[in-house]
Amino acid sequence: MRAAVLLLAILLGFTTASLADDVADAQGVIRAQEQAFGRGDAVTAYSHAAPEIKALFPEADIFLQMVRQAYPPVFHHRSFEFGEARSDGGRVAQRVNIIDDDGEVWEAMYMLEQQSDGSLKITGCSLLKAGQAV
Repeated sequence: MRAAVLLLAILLGFTTASLADDVADAQGVIRAQEQAFGRGDAVTAYSHAAPEIKALFPEADIFLQMVRQAYPPVFHHRSFEFGEARSDGGRVAQRVNIIDDDGEVWEAMYMLEQQSDGSLKITGCSLLKAGQAV
């Protein structure tokens, strides 16, 4: 019985560590892209996008222009803070609370997926003004 409890504790520890690692990796990718946007570094920002996103926006400058126009609070903001995250089978959903340049509050939901090389790439981002119905 004692061995079973110990084994369960070890397995739960690995699951928790794996989740924490996935979330930390995802936050690192999101933060790196966010900082690249702040510098206007299209190539670095684009490098964090998944192949599906790159297929829609085949050049870094086109991608950067899309983010600038469609996601202004993501592109430039006063505050960018991580919220709740979930991880499941190589996929991570990470909530980010954003305050834009005008003081408006936004909520972004980033989706990331593990690639065949083991890296995490951003597969999408939905943006909603705080308090809006979905």
